[in-house]
Amino acid sequence: MPCTKTTAGGRSEPSADASVRWAGGARAGACVEGVIAPDCGTPAWDGRGEGWRPVCTSCAGPVPPTGCPVTILGPVRIDLHTHSTASDGTDAPGEVVEAAAAAGLDVVALTDHDTTAGWAQATDAALRHGVALVRGAEISARSGGISVHLLSYLHDPAHAALLAELDRTRDARTSRARRMVDLIAEDYPITWDDVLAQTVEGTTIGRPHIADALVAAGLSPDRSAAFATILATDTPYYVPHYAPDAVAAVRGVRAAGGVPVFAHPGADGRGRVVSDAVIEEMAAAGLAGLEVFHRDHDERQRVRLEDLARTLGLFVTGSSDYHGAGKPNRLGENTTAPTVLEQIEELGQLDVIR
Repeated sequence: MPCTKTTAGGRSEPSADASVRWAGGARAGACVEGVIAPDCGTPAWDGRGEGWRPVCTSCAGPVPPTGCPVTILGPVRIDLHTHSTASDGTDAPGEVVEAAAAAGLDVVALTDHDTTAGWAQATDAALRHGVALVRGAEISARSGGISVHLLSYLHDPAHAALLAELDRTRDARTSRARRMVDLIAEDYPITWDDVLAQTVEGTTIGRPHIADALVAAGLSPDRSAAFATILATDTPYYVPHYAPDAVAAVRGVRAAGGVPVFAHPGADGRGRVVSDAVIEEMAAAGLAGLEVFHRDHDERQRVRLEDLARTLGLFVTGSSDYHGAGKPNRLGENTTAPTVLEQIEELGQLDVIR
């Protein structure tokens, strides 16, 4: 097998076969299943295509070098959408990362609703458990009265304008939740204290916590059932809340150095979804990608969204949208290609924690 020119930087070290040299210090261990990497030197990694493969720095000698032991490396597993107790998940931020490691993930993103409160704990856990962490948030937005969820990756958490917008949205969520509990309490035995009992300090409070309170009170069998009945948008208990315009939210994420990705854009089982024309507007404003591979998208939606992403020049991601015990979603049930993670890291202001 002929060698190809390396595309990764770093020092070069001779292998067991002195006629072949391997570039060191470049994403060691990240490659697709079945690709071999020499144990006697750190390989470079060519990120073109859908996965990683080792490439040598000269065109002399075989690949791998003669007599050099090799390791078969598995696929890089990347899940870019999870939630913790900082919003509506049931696992603490560190527990999400620990669970990601146990599930065999190499990279996980923490994307709580409208908050970065879980980043510090998740970072500590990532360093302990050897899982790379993409710091993010899922930002609430709207377009023509339709809810839009915008994933923001690697943005500056101290960016004043984005901080102010997130604070405003969280306050609106809390006020809405209080009003909904007041309305529900007219017909069901539930109090605001019951809802607070489902949260921890700093939690972004929302309808999921009302749902959990209803379950705890024996008024609903599970969170999904509560959303389908008492908390549904067509009931007298539903109250809307403030959220920024979707196009403005994309611009805000970009201004903060973040990478905006439209979460589950075709999830029509949750309610109305925006048109392709709106997604085109968001793309023109700086949208970077679409979360295509998600359990709320059937095959027809996935094909359509992949085609749309290709047309608009957007990358596609896959994620679990993990919420712990709050939803059936399992870590790693949908994943993202390593090449897409590379793009996100190149575009974002922050580094991935490794």
